[in-house]
Amino acid sequence: MKKIRVVVVDDSALVRSLLAEIINRQKDMECIGTANDPLIAREMIRELNPDVLTLDVEMPRMDGIDFLGRLMRLRPMPVVMISTLTERGAEVTMRALELGAVDFVAKPRIGLAEGIKDLSDQIVEKIRVAAAAHIRRLPTPAAGAATEGASAPRPEVKLLGRLSTEKLICIGSSTGGTEAIKEILTRMPADSPGIVITQHMPPGFTTSFAARLNSLCQITVQEAVHGERILPGHAYIAPGGKQFRIDRSGANYVAVVEDGEPVNRHKPSVEVLFKSCAQVVGRNAFGIMLTGMGNDGAKAMREMKDAGSYNYVQDEASCVVFGMPREAIAHGAADEVLPLTSIAPALLSRLSNTTDRYRV
Repeated sequence: MKKIRVVVVDDSALVRSLLAEIINRQKDMECIGTANDPLIAREMIRELNPDVLTLDVEMPRMDGIDFLGRLMRLRPMPVVMISTLTERGAEVTMRALELGAVDFVAKPRIGLAEGIKDLSDQIVEKIRVAAAAHIRRLPTPAAGAATEGASAPRPEVKLLGRLSTEKLICIGSSTGGTEAIKEILTRMPADSPGIVITQHMPPGFTTSFAARLNSLCQITVQEAVHGERILPGHAYIAPGGKQFRIDRSGANYVAVVEDGEPVNRHKPSVEVLFKSCAQVVGRNAFGIMLTGMGNDGAKAMREMKDAGSYNYVQDEASCVVFGMPREAIAHGAADEVLPLTSIAPALLSRLSNTTDRYRV
């Protein structure tokens, strides 16, 4: 069996040792080298040609984000970021995913050794997913382009006109989903139907994710708050570590955010959100399944379709990982299977032609 060959890059000798030990315990992977800064890592990548890189964010001589940007332009490869559970760590992680990192592991600030050992299953699972992910080269910035970290200008998006407030767009995603969600939301006009989203993400990171999207979109993007009304022109993201579903209060949809049990090993779970959309929204729902590992949400997306929703599923060629979309298709949940960049235009076209356009 061909093993997944991993290089670990971290300025902490303890973290390098722990990660190497965790990786080498697996039958299907091996740590072929460790580096304490990106310049050493660069030479190691050239010499050893690893399958996956684990990369710390804050390191001497070159910041992990600077290194990642250069790597994804010159020698794109699967990268799993090792982030800290801090507000700054969350913001930097969002930038890393934007640059092309496949996924991240959030390491604790205290009890580091025990914390990383507790995360060992998660670490090796993410390395396995990364090894099989579709990696794309980051384009070289054009002369005069916006500087790194600066917000790009918002794209011009044509308004839909008055739509039924009954309509609701429901999105589920996992690995690779942060950028896929951005592609959808930046194309949505300010008068779009309400949008509810479950992206697999741990506590502390969804706040930064929502804030980053809010700065780029014409709609308002925020974390879902329990009991809040779901409004048109707004997108609501499931808070990390909580379950998120939709309920009805009179004529309105409302957010239910609760500390429920994991479903399909996930919290938040796409299954929970989509099942509630099937039950509460029915034929007024539009389902979107984006890139991700596993089968979370596939069964409930079929329930949405059976209840009358119209569903879009991302195609294999444009997915980072084709697990969740493949399962949704296998369950017969898809009305259309489309490249990522075609989903929002197809949805907007359908919304523009909807028969109950002026029933508000």
